[in-house]
Amino acid sequence: MIVLDACVLIAYFDDRDLHHPPARALLEGSGAAPLGASGVTLAETLVSPARAERLDQAWAGLERLGVAELPLGLEGPRRLAALRVETGLKLPDCCVLLAAQQHGGAIASFDRDLGRAAGKLGIEVVA
Repeated sequence: MIVLDACVLIAYFDDRDLHHPPARALLEGSGAAPLGASGVTLAETLVSPARAERLDQAWAGLERLGVAELPLGLEGPRRLAALRVETGLKLPDCCVLLAAQQHGGAIASFDRDLGRAAGKLGIEVVA
């Protein structure tokens, strides 16, 4: 399982984004590894398309990639709060960490702070 950060998905869908080439290589080269993201991450990804009235197109793109929504569960709020305190990261980044912990996944992100926090928690980072 590869748990995606919004920055990877946003870059993939925006060919003007600095990280577009590595995001494209990562997502198109993921092979049989399933792709997933928390609902919060998916919502972050969809903000810009929603503004541009392209929400349905963006959602279809996520479906084509096979990105599954990863639930954070009933204990999600408690665990997110604890991760927020432990890491000092913002809640959207904590959603990525929690999704990786709960679903046994590696994280794909271009965010260095998120990558460092993942490493300290023993979560593999693939981008």
